[in-house]
Amino acid sequence: MGSPYVPPTLNDPDLGVSSKDITISQSPLISARTFLPKLNEPHKKIPILVYYHGGAFCVESAFSFDHHRFLNSLVSQAEVVAVSVEYRMALEHSLPIAYEDSWAALNWVALHFADNGINEEPWLINHGDPNRLFVGGDSAGANIAHNVAMRVGKEGLRNGVNLLGVFHTHPLFWGSKPIEGDPCEEPEKDLACLVWNMAYPSAPGGIDNPRINPVAPEAPSLAGLGCSRLLVCVSENDELRHRGVGYYEAVKRSGFEGETELVKWKERIMHFIS
Repeated sequence: MGSPYVPPTLNDPDLGVSSKDITISQSPLISARTFLPKLNEPHKKIPILVYYHGGAFCVESAFSFDHHRFLNSLVSQAEVVAVSVEYRMALEHSLPIAYEDSWAALNWVALHFADNGINEEPWLINHGDPNRLFVGGDSAGANIAHNVAMRVGKEGLRNGVNLLGVFHTHPLFWGSKPIEGDPCEEPEKDLACLVWNMAYPSAPGGIDNPRINPVAPEAPSLAGLGCSRLLVCVSENDELRHRGVGYYEAVKRSGFEGETELVKWKERIMHFIS
């Protein structure tokens, strides 16, 4: 399932972006595909993006055709150095393992800028600006990005590195209760609920676990997001759009002190269209 594997490329013929596959951790095994845009200034410092791919926590990959194409386009247009994380997935590895892998990957990036840190990835060392660190993702990956940002707010990153911003594309949030504007009258029978129960069968609270339902009664305040910028993107034909808009509005109400922006698309164009 999902789009096919494609290899990394050096100097992509269309966009000039270079990519390579790296290992973040041997135990547990966490890998990633890194991307670097074509730079006219050889020592230029650019923002860093840690990206989490979507796929219902159980399909797709950082090495898949769709996500490789999207990251190539994003890296070229935004001029960022990106680390697209290959976290372990359900069903072989149930949640919360993907959350832990994703947190470990972000801290691995931050450790490159610690006083006595690591020097494993030259693209980060030579071109990454730790003062402009972002995380983002699509669908389930956006869900992961949210949960990582909440953990940054609670625990911080190594060496005091700050997370500047987070962006969500079609974020996967759900809950047991219908919400205003959503035509789904029985959320617990929806595919989103089935996906969650499959990926995280032992989740405390089930579909109202704060990791999938950030506005659940037991969820921590969204004011605790550990970033200063938030972008939420939804589309009119996406059944998850009402939850995404509700999440954005909840962040606004929470007392979150950073900048927020909501973008609505007229069609479900996905994020892969360059």
